[in-house]
Amino acid sequence: MDRRKFCRTALAASVAASYPLLSACSRKEPPVAVTANTSLRGISLDGAEIELERAAIKELGESMTGPVMLSGHPDYDGARSIWNGMHDKRPAMIARCMSNGDVANAVSFARERNLLVAVRGGGHSWPGKSICDDGLMIDLSQLTNVTIDTDKNCAHVGGGALLGHLDQASLPHGLVTTAGVVSHTGVGGFTLGGGFGRLNRKYGLAIDNLLSAEIVSADGQVRTASADENPDLFWALRGGGGNFGVVTKFEFQLHPFDRNVLSGSIVWPIEQAKDVLEFYAEWSAGLSDELYAGPTIATTPDGVRVIMIDVVYNGDPAAGEKELEPMRKIGTPMADGVMLQDYTVMQTNLDAAFGHGVRSYAKNGMVKEWSQGLVDSIIDADDPRIFVANHVAGAAVKRVGESDTAFPHRNAEIMLVVVSGWADAAQDDEYIAASRAVYSAIEPHVGGYYDNIDFDGSGSVGNYGPAYERLSAIKGQYDPGNLFRLNSNIDPA
Repeated sequence: MDRRKFCRTALAASVAASYPLLSACSRKEPPVAVTANTSLRGISLDGAEIELERAAIKELGESMTGPVMLSGHPDYDGARSIWNGMHDKRPAMIARCMSNGDVANAVSFARERNLLVAVRGGGHSWPGKSICDDGLMIDLSQLTNVTIDTDKNCAHVGGGALLGHLDQASLPHGLVTTAGVVSHTGVGGFTLGGGFGRLNRKYGLAIDNLLSAEIVSADGQVRTASADENPDLFWALRGGGGNFGVVTKFEFQLHPFDRNVLSGSIVWPIEQAKDVLEFYAEWSAGLSDELYAGPTIATTPDGVRVIMIDVVYNGDPAAGEKELEPMRKIGTPMADGVMLQDYTVMQTNLDAAFGHGVRSYAKNGMVKEWSQGLVDSIIDADDPRIFVANHVAGAAVKRVGESDTAFPHRNAEIMLVVVSGWADAAQDDEYIAASRAVYSAIEPHVGGYYDNIDFDGSGSVGNYGPAYERLSAIKGQYDPGNLFRLNSNIDPA
């Protein structure tokens, strides 16, 4: 076999097996752990600089089926890039995991060296906690497999899968579960934080549909958490975020579903926002479980400031039309796009606005009860640079006991999210300040925050309320050294 053909054959065999052969096919080997020729600078859990020995780096690389990439590898920059362009960090190593064993090896490597760890599922962490400088990034992006069990109406979902993967796999079977509002969001972070979605009023949050999870804890052990196995850990995972380990697989309950649903948006000019919000505040309290309707204030691509009500009616369209009728009579809508259409239209309609690479900042707060003061504050603080979005709760979300899961905000009717997005790094300070100003105006009327979104939320003790003490005890059992700290962190008891 000639040399050129040999190189092509070797590369085609498998990515992992090809790395030792690349020196015969190229003048320069890609920087991976198995070819490390020097030690690396790392950062410890307490922020001190540490040395990662060459031999240990190579040993980790040899233990993995996926590559452990170092700076300079052709896939390194792509792997470290996450959704929010605000965060440009450079890990010492990126462990691209292909199995539970890979994750366990990476976790053990970090624990033994007290090395800072970030876990990347879908890479959609708004505050950028799925990436770190000079630490180890555990990359689950290849674990995207979704399998549907139609006999048991459940889905088995890899820890790196996106919400779109879940919808695309379940909907052809006439099945669905609660998934968020941007399809390229990762299933992992979304679920562990609670999991709001357009169907949660009928089916509950994502955590209310979680049947089990496979997790690699800080000791490198793979455990199953469910109502029957490790029930304390299962309780903590449902709302406690990534504090307890790396979840590599989720099992969700699915529900029969007709994907052709009454859905879309009703849009009014911003001048009618007060009338719309005052009516919504009273009307929304009596809505059925089937109707998801939430207000959003935004600026259209052509510069028009509007208020809209996003609608998904999970039931008989005729009944939905009747329930929606009073809202349609408020003011003079500019547009009414509510119609019978495929569910994925709404599930993907924000994908472009929240596209990869946008620089974005967000703050959020839970609304227990709409008040005139809240409506007035939203109107008075309106800023055309800011997007005031929502996640509607209530109904089935509210009927789960406050201590049945670790999620602490069962009494919220809606979560309001103050969001800004821009492209130029020079505008960072301007847009962050504008977002904080709008949030400060509504802050007296909200309480608590959603861990998955908030940049500045550091008061996890108060945010988790009475659940915190139990969460801290479970954290102490499964992660006593606080290896998994890049999250809304819970101190181990």
